[in-house]
Amino acid sequence: MLNGLYSAAAGMIAQQTRIDALSNDIANVNTTGYKQVRTGFKDLVYNIEAGMRIGAGSAVVDAGRLFSQGGLQQNGEPLSLALDGPGFFQVKRGDGSLALTRSGDFHADANGQLVTAEGDRVWPPVTLPAGTNVDDVSVSTGGVVTVKQAVVGQIQVVSVPSPSNLQPVGGSLFLPTAHSGAIRPMATQNIRQGFLEASNVDLASAMVNVIDAQRSFQMDSRAIQTQDQLMQIANEIRR
Repeated sequence: MLNGLYSAAAGMIAQQTRIDALSNDIANVNTTGYKQVRTGFKDLVYNIEAGMRIGAGSAVVDAGRLFSQGGLQQNGEPLSLALDGPGFFQVKRGDGSLALTRSGDFHADANGQLVTAEGDRVWPPVTLPAGTNVDDVSVSTGGVVTVKQAVVGQIQVVSVPSPSNLQPVGGSLFLPTAHSGAIRPMATQNIRQGFLEASNVDLASAMVNVIDAQRSFQMDSRAIQTQDQLMQIANEIRR
């Protein structure tokens, strides 16, 4: 009977983890460049008892992020950029590491450098001349940045061989890993100036999945209650 308790408890833990992931998606449904979390399930170790294979329940598997394209929303801001297709913007964080993002909500800092809302610098750096009016900034689909037709920088779009294996670090930023492969420049890129990429979370589907996970959690909880009642009956019979 203890196997039933362990399997149901493992199921509750797995469903709670799923609910946490879905809640995070829902909380970021309006976050620019956010990518949906993917989860899966796997069987836990099987034991052989009385010649039969007895399962130990299930566990959640982190399947990485879903990097499908989010909708492009026009806001008309000259320093707002979106990628219409695959790839990432590259930024340099405060600790010197390079990170990738789909969020192109950039602005110019006090030194004229293009940075994210968190202050991470676009890399390679792009610096606007002192006194530049942002309305004079133009960014081509190929990433060439000009101010009054004078070239001041180049925004390089990059990619990795396996985006689903990137490590999320918050703020719509991702770090390359050994499994994702190294960062490499993209030969073709399609940057849209005056647009931002919305989250790719489907709110309706996420809410349905939350309800499904909650129902599964409740079923596992009832299974534990039933197992407990059976054990009580067995103990009373022995007396």
